[in-house]
Amino acid sequence: MTLLEISGLTKRFGSLLALDNVSLTVAEGEVHCLLGENGAGKSTLCNLVYGVYRPDSGSIALRGRPLSPKSPADALRQGIAMVHQHFSLVPTMTVIENLMLGRARPILEYSEMISRMEALDREYGFVVDPHSVVEEMSVGERQRVEIIKCLLGDPKLLVLDEPTAVLKPEETAALLSICRRLTETGKSVVLVTHKLAEIAKVADRTTVLRHGRLVETVEMAGADMRALVRSMVGRDVSSADAVLAATIGIGDAAEPETAATARPKTPVQKTAGFGDGTAALELVQLTLRGRDGVSKLDDVSLTVRRCEIVGVAGVEGNGQNELGDILAGLTTPSSGTVKVDGRDVTRATPQEITASGVGIVPEDRHAVAIASELSVAENLLLGRLDRFSRFGILNRRAMREAAAGLMRKFDVRCESPDLPMSSLSGGNQQKAVLARELSLDHLTFLLAAQPTRGLDVGAVEAVYGHIRAARDQGLGVLLISSELDELIAVSDRVVVLYRGRIVGEMPGNPANREAIGAMMSGHVPEPVHV
Repeated sequence: MTLLEISGLTKRFGSLLALDNVSLTVAEGEVHCLLGENGAGKSTLCNLVYGVYRPDSGSIALRGRPLSPKSPADALRQGIAMVHQHFSLVPTMTVIENLMLGRARPILEYSEMISRMEALDREYGFVVDPHSVVEEMSVGERQRVEIIKCLLGDPKLLVLDEPTAVLKPEETAALLSICRRLTETGKSVVLVTHKLAEIAKVADRTTVLRHGRLVETVEMAGADMRALVRSMVGRDVSSADAVLAATIGIGDAAEPETAATARPKTPVQKTAGFGDGTAALELVQLTLRGRDGVSKLDDVSLTVRRCEIVGVAGVEGNGQNELGDILAGLTTPSSGTVKVDGRDVTRATPQEITASGVGIVPEDRHAVAIASELSVAENLLLGRLDRFSRFGILNRRAMREAAAGLMRKFDVRCESPDLPMSSLSGGNQQKAVLARELSLDHLTFLLAAQPTRGLDVGAVEAVYGHIRAARDQGLGVLLISSELDELIAVSDRVVVLYRGRIVGEMPGNPANREAIGAMMSGHVPEPVHV
């Protein structure tokens, strides 16, 4: 039986046609995945169903009855819940306060809400401290709160917009299991993801969108995964690249891969040896203690040489965020030294760090890397605006020309450099951040933290292509990623952080995946004595 029916849905934002006459159905008790590149219209479609936007034309029906939610609250009342791609939590409030927003009765029933949280924890394994302040939590922890907030209701339809982008592998597996449990009770799930390996595991049907139009809806039993990729991007994507194989879940067999046989591929070609011997980054006994005196980083020493990519693996919350903040100049270590190209930058400001030849691609691009209301040109040229200024007046024409050149070089797709950064898709925003950081003067070292989080296969291909090109041109790169397969595929060597300490190092090779995973869990191999 059909639960959700979408007919001829169209949505414009000014001159941009975000959705063009899209029609599809979602059956009761099915997981229906939406697949497409960044900017294909997936989030727009979800937001129309959830009442964030109103369609320009077309209709939506829920169990045969017209559905036209005036707001998300209205959609919730009608049995539709949604986990957004970008967080909707109030950062200064605690977890429990966020969960009670819009649900509280005249007397706040804290104990009842905590009991409900504990029940969800037992059932689904999303352990979260109800009294934690959201802004002090990691990205992964915040995403878990979003999911719990959604599950507190009893929705007929659960819409998940890129929910696994910030989750650990075991949390992703738990979420996919939740999707299945919900469908077993007759509920339906619409899942937006760029990871075909996830689609292969959980989807009953997949709808592909491209440029706002519906390309096809495919039954996933025996589906050809390569054909789905072609439908998604409108072209063949190189299957020889292990980064893409890890992302989309296809193998290297001669026969087409299906949902039942999808698997990762062999590694990409790495650089010969590790670097050219010259240190781009040196960390010496780096230690960071929190306000409570607990060490976030403990005696971390590491050298990243030019012409190499060093990956940092670790379960989220083991010091990766703090390491990134120190390297970006956002946090000062309690002790230890940070050197870039031999210069001490331990207590340098972000501006001084940039001037010393460091490019930073931070974990949260929306909060730290971009100014969403400024134009694309202004974002691309931040820190260099003085070059386009005379007597305090910006030369907008010169800025547009310079920005257009960077956009062509890094394939940042946008109608005009004058449009606000917020108008770009996530993948194009990330390529713009890379364009800005990799075009800095005297660049020596690049920090890339979660550079492909939430990106589609085409954007992943572009991002890692630029990072590898930067390495080959002489940069040292420190890559922090929760995507272990991607990390192993692109890194020359991988170090593992556990409870703020480096507990091991191995070459970036799929044969070492199990050992790296064990170290991430705290199982450090005993030294071999000869």
